[in-house]
Amino acid sequence: MTAAEIILAAVTAQRGGELLLSRAHTRALIARGAIEIAASHYPLMVAVHSAWLISLWAFGYDQPIDIIALAIYLALQALRVWVMTTLGARWTTRIIVLPNAPLVTLGPYRFLRHPNYAVVAGEIAILPLTLQLPAVAAIFSLLNAGVIFIRIRAENQALDATKQTA
Repeated sequence: MTAAEIILAAVTAQRGGELLLSRAHTRALIARGAIEIAASHYPLMVAVHSAWLISLWAFGYDQPIDIIALAIYLALQALRVWVMTTLGARWTTRIIVLPNAPLVTLGPYRFLRHPNYAVVAGEIAILPLTLQLPAVAAIFSLLNAGVIFIRIRAENQALDATKQTA
């Protein structure tokens, strides 16, 4: 197994685990009265992220590793964990709003309104660069920017409608 395959297997397993966690959190939130906002764009987001991962496997499985880019990617993972632990049971891959729940303003949310999207944008760009795939980084950064634009707009509308802060 190449170093690239080990990295890609770890990222694939991480993403799969996150989808399972998100599904559990989503079910629990909906059971508490939460509602999903702007669900129609979710398949687009899944398609972009799935195609990104598939392209990394297709073109990067045997590529040499850029250690500096890998270090940046690992730093982004620390930020991802910070975001997820800050949100706790409210972290999902969907836009789920729990009525009357205060907005999260702790952790990375003190600095950015949408830190998870900043982390994801970095990951989409940096992991392909770790595998010497600048074209994949550019293409999927553009596609992801479109998806994030849609999501942030929908999420801001939902958050503004439930404006309470912790």
